[in-house]
Amino acid sequence: MLAGPVSVARFLQVLLLSLKAVKDDGKPRLPGKPELKAGEQIRVPVFPTSGIYDALVFYGLTAEAWLKPGTTTANLFDLTRLESSENSARPLTLVLGAGNVSAIPATDVLTKILQDGERVLLKMNPVNAYLKPVFERSFAPLIDAGLLRIVNGKAEVGAYLVAHPAVERLHITGSTQTHDAIVWGSDPEERRARIESNQPLREIPVTSELGNVSPWIIVPGHYSEKQLQFQAEHIAASIVNNASFNCLATKVIVTSANWPDRDRFLTMIEQKLQQIPRRYAYYPGAPERWQRFAGAEPDDREYLPWRLIRDADPAQSPHLFQEESFVCVCAETALRAESVSDFLERAVEFVNQDVWGTLCATITVPDAFRKSDHAILERCIGKLNYGAVGINHWPALNYAFMTTPWGGAPGATLQDVVSGIGNVHNTYFLTDVEKTVLYGPLTLFPKPVWFPSHPNPEAVGWRLLDLYTKPSLGNLLRTGLTVALK
Repeated sequence: MLAGPVSVARFLQVLLLSLKAVKDDGKPRLPGKPELKAGEQIRVPVFPTSGIYDALVFYGLTAEAWLKPGTTTANLFDLTRLESSENSARPLTLVLGAGNVSAIPATDVLTKILQDGERVLLKMNPVNAYLKPVFERSFAPLIDAGLLRIVNGKAEVGAYLVAHPAVERLHITGSTQTHDAIVWGSDPEERRARIESNQPLREIPVTSELGNVSPWIIVPGHYSEKQLQFQAEHIAASIVNNASFNCLATKVIVTSANWPDRDRFLTMIEQKLQQIPRRYAYYPGAPERWQRFAGAEPDDREYLPWRLIRDADPAQSPHLFQEESFVCVCAETALRAESVSDFLERAVEFVNQDVWGTLCATITVPDAFRKSDHAILERCIGKLNYGAVGINHWPALNYAFMTTPWGGAPGATLQDVVSGIGNVHNTYFLTDVEKTVLYGPLTLFPKPVWFPSHPNPEAVGWRLLDLYTKPSLGNLLRTGLTVALK
């Protein structure tokens, strides 16, 4: 619900607000004033969004887009993407849809059509091909206008479409291995030769959102019992959501070996996981991947156990840090440091160099350190080579807010694509986005709807859908009432 209709409705609503502002004012209306920080980098407020009650629904959370150094306030926006209006002039883009989250192919399609001025041929992933008639009904106006077609099929259909000369652009959501097979060829020898000579199978623009071994750094220090419990459940939520079939699911927890509360905190996470019912492992190959990454045969191949591996050694088990498992196995590793600031610097260096991917990362920070060493924290955020960063909160929110551009860190190439090229959900049409940063307190009230222990997430989801379909004070009050009725 939340990762499907609610996310799509929110995307359409925030995009509509931006398009209306462009029509009326010539540019999107930002929720705050951009600021130049560190003398060279502009940070643009992108959340909470005005007009849909974000400041009340998500009280305490804010987000910024950090633009690449050198970008100025005079060139914040890229509105040239809106110039293509005639269907005959629109390039045809093949979108190879994700199979895990229904909002991904939906918002990818909407981005390409409504923001980039393209026509789209969406090939559904076989895992969620059952959604084809739902999408066709939902997007009937786009289909009737000749802007969208949707097809099903297995890998051979995808290969045929990728090679078709009518396809002028390509967008891929999946694994790096899938990307490289599509772009460079499925035969290993051919692929290697093509990469070395920079000769892709098709000379067309390719964008992508791929995998990640998503890290969560715990800065040592004093936390209250309430804060530890909240953060433990937040990490557990990031592991179990969608049965862990998410590219942003937490896969590595980085702690300090000197932190007195380390063992107690890890026990809290394990206890939270034990309290959460197992989910059906619907994604192909999950039992085999779980066995490889957990190092044991699962006791149930249909409902895989949540697994936290403590004190994992990157040298002894490099696959836990360098390969995306796409199953519910999470490793924890501890670093030694002389001080809290030294730990944070080392942790950032560690995840940048030793943990694969550039999509998203999280840092849990004690209030005292955040206050006394704010400059160090901001410097370390800047050093993180990730497209999305969460401070005290899971970057799934960076994805879900739809005003926070989402994608791998800049610098990827077709030869070394890492977590992908380009971004989506850039509904403010910002130019040269380096990363988005989500800020929030160590605890939230009421309990976040994405927490496994939330008493009525589906009911709240329906109210959020009403709110994003028709923002109004009445729908806001109904949402609040549903949250209150536990």
